Amino acid sequence: MQEHHRHRSMRAALPAILTALLVAAAPAQADKGQAATPSTTQGAAAADAKAGAGKLSRDDRKALEVLAESNLAEIAAARLALEKSQNAQVRAYAQRMIDEHTKAHAEVRALAQAKGVELPAEPNVTHKAKSKMLEALSGDIFDRTYIKQSGRRDHRATHEKLKSRMGELKDPEVTALVTKMRPIVEQHLLMADEMIAKTARSATGTAGTPGNDTSTATGKEPTPMKK
Repeated sequence: MQEHHRHRSMRAALPAILTALLVAAAPAQADKGQAATPSTTQGAAAADAKAGAGKLSRDDRKALEVLAESNLAEIAAARLALEKSQNAQVRAYAQRMIDEHTKAHAEVRALAQAKGVELPAEPNVTHKAKSKMLEALSGDIFDRTYIKQSGRRDHRATHEKLKSRMGELKDPEVTALVTKMRPIVEQHLLMADEMIAKTARSATGTAGTPGNDTSTATGKEPTPMKK
């Protein structure tokens, strides 16, 4: 009889014991759910970046890519100019291109990373081909070609691309960055135009007739001689 009574008491107390155990385990489970592992945090960051990229329009993404490609190409060409040129003005221009395009590229990369946009890591095929052509030149012909190609033509192309996309941009941060960069690109273009104009004037003979270098005045890059 007593044994039967003890079993009935244990069965009656069992629900209360289970309830107490569940209540005690709940905070631990909550803490476990709140604790984020490094891999979880990184995964969330990657997901946020991917979501950010999905929100950008095609024109917004393309504007960031145009800026990145321009920066990489100008930096690469300017480094080559510092290696090959002996002209103080050309070297000063090249150093300024390195300084200002490096700074600009850091801003473009920061915004692209925040928006989840993957940027090119090196100049594109077209700019690589131009760089290879520049490597084959030396002396004054290198200086003239560098200023006309990287200084004028490439900056003009970048300026036109940014100008054409301004009205299509949707993201306010991308719009602000492009708005900030356009005057810098234009300034670099004007500096190159002024250097080209000076070279054209210096190529004029004492009698007022053009000297041997007419390529600068016509705006056509000299073609390297075939070996």
